[in-house]
Formats: sequence, C-alpha cells, structure tokens
Amino acid sequence: WQVDRTEVIRTCINPVFSKLFTVDFYFEEVQRLRFEVHDISSNHNGLKEADFLGGMECTLGQIVSQRKLSKSLLKHGNTAGKSSITVIAEELSGNDDYVELSFSARKLDDKDFFSKSDPFLEIFRVNDDATQQLVHRTEVVMNNLNPAWKTFKVSVNSLCSGDQDRRLKCIVWDWDSNGKHDFIGEFSSTFKEMRGAMEGRQVQWECINPKYKVKKKNYKNSGIVILNQCKIHKMHSFLDYIMGGCQIQFTVAIDFTASNGDPRNSCSLHYIHPYQPNEYLKALVAVGEICQDYDSDKMFPAFGFGARIPPEYKVSHDFAINFNEDNPECAGIQGVVEAYQSCLPKLQLYGPTNIAPIIQKVAKSASEETNTKEASQYFILLILTDGVITDMADTREAIVHASHLPMSVIIVGVGNADFSDMQMLDGDDGILRSPKGEPVLRDIVQFVPFRNFKHASPAALAKSVLAEVPNQVVDYYNGKGIKPKCMSEYESSRTLAP
Repeated sequence: WQVDRTEVIRTCINPVFSKLFTVDFYFEEVQRLRFEVHDISSNHNGLKEADFLGGMECTLGQIVSQRKLSKSLLKHGNTAGKSSITVIAEELSGNDDYVELSFSARKLDDKDFFSKSDPFLEIFRVNDDATQQLVHRTEVVMNNLNPAWKTFKVSVNSLCSGDQDRRLKCIVWDWDSNGKHDFIGEFSSTFKEMRGAMEGRQVQWECINPKYKVKKKNYKNSGIVILNQCKIHKMHSFLDYIMGGCQIQFTVAIDFTASNGDPRNSCSLHYIHPYQPNEYLKALVAVGEICQDYDSDKMFPAFGFGARIPPEYKVSHDFAINFNEDNPECAGIQGVVEAYQSCLPKLQLYGPTNIAPIIQKVAKSASEETNTKEASQYFILLILTDGVITDMADTREAIVHASHLPMSVIIVGVGNADFSDMQMLDGDDGILRSPKGEPVLRDIVQFVPFRNFKHASPAALAKSVLAEVPNQVVDYYNGKGIKPKCMSEYESSRTLAP
C-alpha cells in the first residue's frame, strides 16, 4: 500500500528529497514502513519503466526514537549494495502550550451615577470567517476605575489557534446587575503583541469608544488597559521526550506460582507447546515488540516470582529468570523468551502470589533515575500473572510510592481466575490509595485480562495495554517541570517557543 512518493531528482547519486511525508504516529502499535528508491528514465515518469535501486524496512518507532535513521538499501534478494537511505523525523505538534496573562486598567470612564464603574474585560479571537469566539471573561472589579484583574491561564490554541498574528478583540464593560452591561471601550491586539509583556515589560492599549471618537472633539480615550505580564508555559509531548533521547526501560516479571499448573501438563498455563506459544509468551511478545523500539540497548531485565529456585529451592518473589542475579538482562525479546523456556524445567512452581517485591525492585532503579533531574529513562514493568494477589496491602503501598517515580506498571492477567482485585489497582474506576490512605499521585497501573484478547491479534492486546503510556510519561515529566533532554533543533524553531 503506497502512501506517497517524493519528487524526481534528475541526474544525481546523492539526492536530498524535499518532500515531507505526514504519518500519524501511535506508540501502542508497531507501524511497519517500507521505503523504495527507483531510478526513472528521463523520458518516463512511470514506475513500470523504472530501475529499482533498493528498499529499506523499519518501524515508525525506530525512526522517532533515533530521530535520524540510516540503513542500507537492499536490492532484490536482500543483498546490500553500497547505497544507504536516511530518514529524519520531526513532530508536527498540535500546540498544547498555555499562557498566563495578567491585565489591569487605569482611568476608565465612569458609567455609574452614584458609584464608580464595575469593570470587567472580555477577550475574543477573530476566526478566519470573521466570527468572534469568546476566549476569556475576567471577574468584575466593583467600584473601581483602576482595576487589576486576576491572572488567568488560557491555552495558546484557544487564544489564537496557534496563529500569533490572529486578531484579538478586547472589550471593557461596566457590569450592571440587570445584565445590561454598559460598553466602556475596546481595543484590538495579537498574541504576538501580547508577548511583548515578557520579562518584566508591559504592553498597553488605549481603550476606545468609537461613538465618543466621532462625537467628541478632543476625545482621547476611555482609559488605558495594561498587560502586566505574559508567561508562556511549554507543554512537551511524548515525542518531544522520546526524540530528546528518553529511553523506555522495559522489565518483565512472570508468575511461577503453582496455580498455573505443572508446565509438563498440556492444561498448564506454562505448557511449552512445540508449535504455538502459550498465553504468557503471547502477551510478552505483543507488548515487548513495541517497547523494544524505544530502548537503545535492547537489553531487558526479566524476573520471576512465586517459585522455589535452585540450588537451595527457597521461595523467591524477584529472581532473575536467567539465574544471573548480577545481570538479569536478556538480549532482546527473543532472549527473554529463551530464558523463560529454559528456566521452566529447573523451577518448582510454588506461591504465594506476591508482586510488591518486583514493583519495589523496579521502583529502586526508577528512584535512582530521579537524581539525574532529566528525562533520560522511563521504566515500564510488565507483570504477567494468573491469579489473585496475596500481598494486596504491600502492593498498594508499592504502587502509591511508584506513582511519584518515572515508571508505569502493566499487569496482564493470564488464565481464567477472578481478577476483580486487579481492576482496583488500575485506578480507572476511582483513586487507588495505600493502606494508610495516601492517594496515588498519578494513575500508573493498566490492567488487562488476556482472555478478552484470546481470539484477537497480538496488536489489539498491545494497543489496549500501551495506549495510556505516552500520557503517563508526559504527565510525569511535565508535572515535575522536567524538559526533554536535548531540545531538538526543530523544537527551538517551532513558532511558539518562548
């Protein structure tokens, strides 16, 4: 399925194409792309007549996580020649920045008979079709011709639809209890002009009543409106952080409690079938395949819990499935699959189902990361479990603690147990609290029962499990006021960078 093609560049062996392709990006999907380069003969622009110079396949995730991806162009039969292709990504962001404005006025006209005017200010955005949209109405300041209105916040999108030169119409009224407010005066501005009130400067406008201007000979104005400050708050997107070099550190934890059934028995959830993967493997691969594009070293720590492990056969709730406690990392998702398959025969499935130790283990790494005060690593813990959690109080405590750290927890329930406890950990139905009553700072748990996806594609499971992750990453870093690590060149050239 062809999305688009570039312009033709004539007689050139190092072409730089100017055409931009716009592609929707979904973190929770593996979006496979293929690029093909063709040599078109001078008298013909059809691809049928063209020579195929080579193709390259990758995922959109690989491009955005590296921001600049270079790969060899492969000829038919997947042979690599000398040529390569470079793809550069940049985000076309919807602008989520917001501004803080504080207005005051002086010497406004007095409209009231027995007291002074009660002024309020309205700001309208003038749309392309000349209609006006109210953006903000201030509170009323009673009996005051020199009011200072409260500072307010508004998104750049609603203020000017991202266009700094869009006209803003501002009207000052004198409030009346009967709803027939008296017009004091108006002025026109733009967001570009309002930005002049940054770094301690002020911007001011004469407030004009057009009727008075026509009628009164020596009419100057009906008062002055002053913008005392304009602060721009930058909201960074998920891609800002990923393209700024933030790595997603992906950790897997697998339930080896006895309730899974003996792995040698074909009814067991851990049964290793010669031809088709069990539910644990399906869930691991579906989620892991997406996360691996955002992790540069492709090394994934993998742990097990609820088993007796060699050589002493003591119960452990956070053992490395490669049995190397000093380095629990496996190479790629395939490495995790192999470590899982080779550890199964060596374990004694046991219990209970305690998941707090593994959450605490990843939280320890995530809290070390917080010392850097930068967006360099965000941790995702995937817990695959078949059952009811036995250390619920400790788990709630661990999740509340983890909600203050750069991490998210994904729990996939395998098998047909009663997962109602799990739904409680996933704060979608209400706020999760620790046993002491402390609420989670942000919702970091996503629970999905695998049985809902038994007959769906692995992509549907991954989508359901990972869709909330980008917002969780953004909420964490924006909430802490942490900017993307290296602000990319395109960021600083974005029109609304302060």
